[in-house]
Amino acid sequence: MSNGLEDAVMDMLVAAQEPEDYIGEDGLLYCGKCRTPKEAYFADGQNFMGRDRHPAECDCRRKERLRREKEEAEQKHADTVERLKQSGFTDPAIKDWTFANDSGKCPQMEKAHFYVEHWETMRAENIGYLLWGNVGTGKSYFADCVANALMEREIPVCMTNFAAVLNDLFTYAAGRNEYIARLCSYPLLIIDDFGMERGTEYGLEQVYNVIDSRYRSKKPLIATTNLTLEQMRHPEDAPHARIYDRLLEMCVPVCFTGGDFRKAAAQQKMECLKKLMEQ
Repeated sequence: MSNGLEDAVMDMLVAAQEPEDYIGEDGLLYCGKCRTPKEAYFADGQNFMGRDRHPAECDCRRKERLRREKEEAEQKHADTVERLKQSGFTDPAIKDWTFANDSGKCPQMEKAHFYVEHWETMRAENIGYLLWGNVGTGKSYFADCVANALMEREIPVCMTNFAAVLNDLFTYAAGRNEYIARLCSYPLLIIDDFGMERGTEYGLEQVYNVIDSRYRSKKPLIATTNLTLEQMRHPEDAPHARIYDRLLEMCVPVCFTGGDFRKAAAQQKMECLKKLMEQ
C-alpha cells in the first residue's frame, strides 16, 4: 500500500479530537459536549492496521447529521413538488387551491379526499371522476385539490383543458402523436371545462383521440363539465356520442349542486364596497 493511501486510511481510522474531548475509563475518546463515545472497539478484539478501534458518531454529531439530512430531504421534496406544479398546471393561481384552503362549502369535497386517500386503487383500477353540474359549484376547485394533494406526494398530474390542448395540437401538428403520448404518460390527467371547446369536425376528432388514447393507456382521467348527464347520454350526433361513451366508461359521475360560489363571492365584494362607501 502506498504511503498516500495508507495515510488516508489511517485518517479514516482516527476520530477527530476537539479540545474539550476526553478519554473515558474504557480508554475510548469521548465528546466533551454530549459526553458520548467518539470511538468504538472492533468486535471480538479484532484490529485493523494495528488499531483496535474506529471512529463512532457521538450523540450531538448524530443529531446534527439527522437535522441536516431532514432539511436536505425537505428541500428536495419542495423542489420536486414545485417542478411538478410548474409542469402540471397551466394557471399558477391554482397552486393554492388545496384541501387546506377549502372553505367547506362544497359537500362533494369528501369524494376528493376519498380519491386521494385511495389513489393506488384508483390508479390500478383505472377509476376517474366526471364532475358535472352548474357553473360555479366547485368542480374545478375539487379537481385542483386532488391534483395538488397528489403532487404533494410527488405524483405527476397534468391539469389542462381542451381549448389549450387543441391549440397545442394545431401549433405542433408534426408532433401530434408525441404530444398525446405525453398527456397519456401522466398517472392522472385532468381535463377542466370539458365540452366548452369548439365543436368543429377537426376539434371533435382530436378530443376523441385524446380521450381514446387515455382510455387505451389504462390510466385514470378526471373531467369537469357544465354539461348534464342527460346531454351526454343523449348526444346530438355520432361524433359527440363516441366521445361521451368513452368518457362515461372511464369516469364515475359526481353531481355538483348548490349555489354559484362565484356569484356569492362577487356579492360579498359588492357588500364590502357598499359599506366602505357608506363610511
